[in-house]
Amino acid sequence: MTRVPCIALIAHDQMKDEMASFATRHVAKLLQWRIVATGTTGGRIKDACPELDVTRLKSGPLGGDQQIGALISTGEVDMLIFFVDPLTPMPHDVDVKALMRLATVYDIPMALNLATAEIVMQTLTA
Repeated sequence: MTRVPCIALIAHDQMKDEMASFATRHVAKLLQWRIVATGTTGGRIKDACPELDVTRLKSGPLGGDQQIGALISTGEVDMLIFFVDPLTPMPHDVDVKALMRLATVYDIPMALNLATAEIVMQTLTA
């Protein structure tokens, strides 16, 4: 049996609408992936794209970023798309940095803004 690749989707508060729009534009490709997301982001994606099966983890500040980091370290997440808002302070900045470090250590594709995420999605076959 072939393993379905997994993508993690995260968006900071000011970026959640952008993530929902991104998912809507790429729903056909995302249907081919197992999707995990932090709590609120996952809810927004489900509202925008009810046909997607999204596993919602905890909210980022409540441990969701760490949960996704754990999935990266066990090889369960193959790609990370994380719309970061660089102009808003994050009380859980340490968790965010740890998540980015894990994506780098385990050498998975990581997009931190819309422009990069769009390029990554163009490389995927539909």
